[in-house]
Amino acid sequence: MTNRIRIELSVPAEVRQDGSHFVSFCPPFDVYSQGPGEEAALANLVEALQLFIESCFARGTLEQVLKDCGFEPDTDPEPVEDRRMVRVPFPLVAHGEAHAH
Repeated sequence: MTNRIRIELSVPAEVRQDGSHFVSFCPPFDVYSQGPGEEAALANLVEALQLFIESCFARGTLEQVLKDCGFEPDTDPEPVEDRRMVRVPFPLVAHGEAHAH
């Protein structure tokens, strides 16, 4: 049996023009990317963030990276979206029988 879930993170993103290219940046994770236009720079940033998160998950360091970046569970039910946010999908698949601990 294969089980699939999809987690999606909403993270802040900034974009600025640098000459003929646009540089995109996710401040909490210190991840950068670029592209020939603003939308391309943001799409490339999402891809870079996906790879970053997948890499942390694969190494078993995702929890520690989040803690090191200052994150903790948010008990405030009201979303704070005073900045530009991008959505970063993080699909997961479980093969065989797995149980929560």
